[in-house]
Amino acid sequence: MNIIIVGAGNVGYYLAEKLSEKNYVVLIEKESKLSEKIASQLNCLVISGDGCDPEVLKKAGIKKADVIAAVTGNDEDNLIICQIAKEIFNVKRTVARVNNPKNMKTFDELGVDLPISGTALLAQAIEETVNWEDFITLFTFKRGKLSILRIDLPKDSPIVNKKLNEIQLPEDSAIVVVIRENEFTIPKEGFIFKENDEIIAITKVENEAILFNTLLGEAVEEK
Repeated sequence: MNIIIVGAGNVGYYLAEKLSEKNYVVLIEKESKLSEKIASQLNCLVISGDGCDPEVLKKAGIKKADVIAAVTGNDEDNLIICQIAKEIFNVKRTVARVNNPKNMKTFDELGVDLPISGTALLAQAIEETVNWEDFITLFTFKRGKLSILRIDLPKDSPIVNKKLNEIQLPEDSAIVVVIRENEFTIPKEGFIFKENDEIIAITKVENEAILFNTLLGEAVEEK
């Protein structure tokens, strides 16, 4: 894949380092001193410039890009970068870091394929454990109709001490990542869930309630 990453902070640096192992990656960074430093550390092309500038994006090869990931610390810049990529250069997939969770809806409504809010630890989960290409492919399925859930398992959760293959998840649902004591795991069939596990799961919007009940137990109504 041809991937452009805009922003060379911790998130952008890690993504560039990881993705350049199997993909052609171009990293764009506004601060020239930082871009020079990173260019000597990473096995990818590093360009010094403003990712909001179409000419800089052209220089980075955006016309051939499969994905652009705008991961700067500025939500406005990230949104502008994704809009330019979509509307001017017809990039297939746009990914944006959303620093303020209140902006998630705006990013989605304005056509960003995969807005990521760090407050849900989703960005970190993707960086540490989830295959980026597989994750992007997953989100091409009925964009806007999938829901990402973050759940902390209480002691009385019905799945505590059970294996993944013993749990019946609703249709088109998946437990993507389990975070336990700051360690990230992609659960396999024999993975056993424990109290206080932090779960990031994906499901259809209409199956949210079913998935919550599966992981947390049926809500008891007062009579």
